Amino acid sequence: MFSRSERRILARNDDIVRSVVEAEATMEQFDLLRRYLTTRHAEGGMAEMSWPDYVAMVEDTAVRTHLVEYRIQSDDGGPGDLIACALIDLMSDGLSMVYSFYDPAQTRRSLGSFMILDHVVQAGLIGLACVYLGYWVRGSDKMDYKARFSPIELLRPEGWVRMTSREALGPRG
Repeated sequence: MFSRSERRILARNDDIVRSVVEAEATMEQFDLLRRYLTTRHAEGGMAEMSWPDYVAMVEDTAVRTHLVEYRIQSDDGGPGDLIACALIDLMSDGLSMVYSFYDPAQTRRSLGSFMILDHVVQAGLIGLACVYLGYWVRGSDKMDYKARFSPIELLRPEGWVRMTSREALGPRG
């Protein structure tokens, strides 16, 4: 099911403990988000997100939402420091990854890809067919990672259609 590269990412992170928690914002999550935004998206629209903005993003929802926290297992076997977090909506057919963020200092772990792979595993365990990564904008360096995960569907005038590998690799623009 997973490529050799994806299996390596999963193995590299086998010391991570995942916890599903209620959609309640914490300062620990917000501090991690700020480090992530400052490092990875300093010029983006979310760079100035405040604590009240974060609380609203996490807690003001009309759908079934939760957070998945990822922590490095401590020496005593318990959960340790928060290194990644994902805001997830539970859909009838899958998990929608609304927003995810991680410790930008942990580059070796490929935490963004790890969280996607972990959600693919979790969706399969609970019998859901899809993991939604949100919209992909071709040519956006910050969104190009989404094209590495398939299948991908494109919204066309005739509706949603499965993207071909040629479309994914074709010219930008």
